[in-house]
Amino acid sequence: MPRPSDLWIQRAVALLLALAIVVTGGWYRLAVYLPTPSGTGRPVQAKPLFPAVADPLLFQRYVEGRPNRTPVQVHGIYVTSYIAALPDRFNALVDLVDHTELNAMVIDIKANNGVVAFNTKQKLAHDVGAVRGNLIDLQSVAETLTEHDIYSIARVVSFEDTILARARPDLAVRTSDGRVFSDPANWSWTNPYNKQVWDYLVGMAKEAAAAGFREIQFDYVRFPAEGLTSTLVYDGANGKSRTQAIHDFLAYARDQLRPYGAYVSADVFGLTTTAIDDLGIGQHFEDVASAVDYISPMVYPSHYIPGNYRLPDPDGAPYDTVHHAMLDAKSRLAKMDAPAIMRPWLQDFSLQHHYGADQVRAQIQAVYDAGFKEWILWNPLNQYTAAALHPKGGAAVPAPNP
Repeated sequence: MPRPSDLWIQRAVALLLALAIVVTGGWYRLAVYLPTPSGTGRPVQAKPLFPAVADPLLFQRYVEGRPNRTPVQVHGIYVTSYIAALPDRFNALVDLVDHTELNAMVIDIKANNGVVAFNTKQKLAHDVGAVRGNLIDLQSVAETLTEHDIYSIARVVSFEDTILARARPDLAVRTSDGRVFSDPANWSWTNPYNKQVWDYLVGMAKEAAAAGFREIQFDYVRFPAEGLTSTLVYDGANGKSRTQAIHDFLAYARDQLRPYGAYVSADVFGLTTTAIDDLGIGQHFEDVASAVDYISPMVYPSHYIPGNYRLPDPDGAPYDTVHHAMLDAKSRLAKMDAPAIMRPWLQDFSLQHHYGADQVRAQIQAVYDAGFKEWILWNPLNQYTAAALHPKGGAAVPAPNP
């Protein structure tokens, strides 16, 4: 999920896509990526790149394609392993879920820098010094959530892993001269083509599932995007595309976790709902959505540049930004057999604009108005806007606006 360095990744990608319009003559993308005419003073309502399909019956299609699986309609929040290990802070968030429309928590078990937040049985994690800090007890956390009827999701940061990459260069993304690659933020990455890396991640996921977590969410399930990435070396690629590597990893993880009864989800950049390629990082929307049970694009309005969806200020238009992204996703999922369920990440933090109850609620309403029912809120400090949430047993899911 986003670090400060990630904030410019989507913006840079969006700008490159806009430039590609000029280079390739891709006039059909102008409605999405080019800025609105100056001087209008208000957003211009643009047609989505992928026209919405009426009543695609996505939920039914999901169930038909996955027999004996009953999805849960999640309204969740993100919780760091640090907070999960502090009883007072963790219990306060459990209380927030108990008393509001929330019903799920996404909890870190492996963090962005490669730190493993529990006492894993995997020898490799201990060998490279990844198991450190104030560890959480997976089973105790899962049991607490179950007692409170809270749907438990274990977050596993995947291929961004500075600890493992630098301790084991044979598992790392490397430069052409053989050095372990470091991006501009000085983070390193493991090789998405490497089967040993896959098993490292899936092994931790299995431990979480065995402990009682009902879903495993893979984040940073992509190739590096920052820095000089065009000359990087990926051992074992053997002609396989980035997109295929990400799809195959997720499909492998879902297959491995099936005996545990755990669902599998993947976080992707918000722009994947609209971009027709893999954004250069292996995240092509349909390929990811065909390999997991849930797909979670990070449609934070602050991550879009002026002109995306023909909005002069996407961060100042949280409803419009999320709604456009969701309509594009809806149309694409509707064309798939047994698609993943859409469950976007929404913004409960402030960057250019202050985000309070109205801005958070506007994003939630945009999800509902696009025909979806699930969402998760992200705040890196785990400080959530309670005023944006309906009380438990209070207002029902709002009907879409006419």
